[in-house]
Amino acid sequence: MKRKLLCFMLLLISFKPKVIGQAETRPTWATETLEQKDKRMEWWRDARFGLFIHWGLYSVPARHEWVKSREMISDKDYNKYFDAFNPDLYDPVQWAKQAKAAGMKYIVITTKHHEGFCLWDSKVTDYRATNTPARRDLLKQLVDACRAEGLRIGFYYSLIDWHHPDFTIDQLHPLREDKSALALNSNRDMSKYRQYLRDQLTELLTQYGKIDELFLDYSYPGTNGKGAKDWDASNLLKMIRKLQPQIIVNDRLDLSQTDWGWDYKTPEQFMPVEWPTLNGLKVPWETCQTFSGSWGYNRDEYSWKSAHQLVSMLVETVSKGGNLLLNVGPTARGEFDSRAIERLAAIGNWMKYNNRAIYGCTQAPKEFTKPDNCFLTYNPQLNRLYIHIIEWPFKSLHLPNYKGKIKFAQLLQDGSEISFDEEIKPGSHTTETAASNDVILHLPVQRPVSEMPVIEVFLK
Repeated sequence: MKRKLLCFMLLLISFKPKVIGQAETRPTWATETLEQKDKRMEWWRDARFGLFIHWGLYSVPARHEWVKSREMISDKDYNKYFDAFNPDLYDPVQWAKQAKAAGMKYIVITTKHHEGFCLWDSKVTDYRATNTPARRDLLKQLVDACRAEGLRIGFYYSLIDWHHPDFTIDQLHPLREDKSALALNSNRDMSKYRQYLRDQLTELLTQYGKIDELFLDYSYPGTNGKGAKDWDASNLLKMIRKLQPQIIVNDRLDLSQTDWGWDYKTPEQFMPVEWPTLNGLKVPWETCQTFSGSWGYNRDEYSWKSAHQLVSMLVETVSKGGNLLLNVGPTARGEFDSRAIERLAAIGNWMKYNNRAIYGCTQAPKEFTKPDNCFLTYNPQLNRLYIHIIEWPFKSLHLPNYKGKIKFAQLLQDGSEISFDEEIKPGSHTTETAASNDVILHLPVQRPVSEMPVIEVFLK
């Protein structure tokens, strides 16, 4: 009971408001209490694993979602992808089933990426799926499919828009090196673009029922960049909270200096060394990662992570108190890449037997030292410790200073008992010895058939 109370208090501390750096004045609408925020984020914190989907016109050129910027393609030349976009094999029910089978609890879909193309039937632009050969609202179909499978739904929405005529040309814009195009900035009005943001987010947050997560992307303040003032971030967030009071919002509005302008941190394409903190306090976090090096479908990209790497990534993320949002980039015809399907299936097979070591779990209390070549996750409700073994040792696993803490241990995959010794007496040259406070788990010699075997430890 004491350990459960301690873990609960640690969770509350991690959500404690703390002003970082030079803070904006807290707006009058930001009245949520610590307890209310903790309750709002409870489902997300327990879920731990979600699917990110990057899908748009960039799936047609199939060479990275930033292709328009990287290759500095004009709107005129990029239009051929709009005219060709026809995902005739799109089956959102299958997408949702694949995510669920992989053990994912929520899906976040790119409603609009930086290219400006919209997957839904937006009434404030013609640059939408219903005007392509697809001829339908692709977003609604996925939302419905997710709900049918019991998955939470999140929307990614790009603050950046390289297609909108009032989005000023900056350091990332495809026309940044076109001298004639730079003169267009004098006729571009960011206030009109700000209204466009509001109009589109209003559509997304009022036409599809309850939306669980909003991933806004992204701010890059400074010379020739864009930040909070360009988005009117505070008022935009106020509107978002009004339309969807229970929604969870990421940290890319350029309001990180506040204690009210974000719900969780988003380290991208790297693994934090430890649970991210601000001013010494642990904060909610979700790392977004790719199967390969691209977010959108990239036909010729070959640096794909193995199933073992991906399982290890999930486990390490949870062992540091975070969520993993793992991305797939569907093809232009609307299917997941075969390599993604293969890896999702492998993760799903591992999760089938080991999801108890992921859902509702977090970082282990400090009193439990991580053995060599292992990760630890911990479920405060069950008071169970999970030892994820990266490299299977020969016969024994030493647990330093675990004496008196273990009630029972089993191999999670099949529920078979793992015996252990706490009273280790010196004997002959064939007797294993250990420090007086250590515990030795006696493992089968042969490694279980698993991407990463897990020992479930019932704690006293």
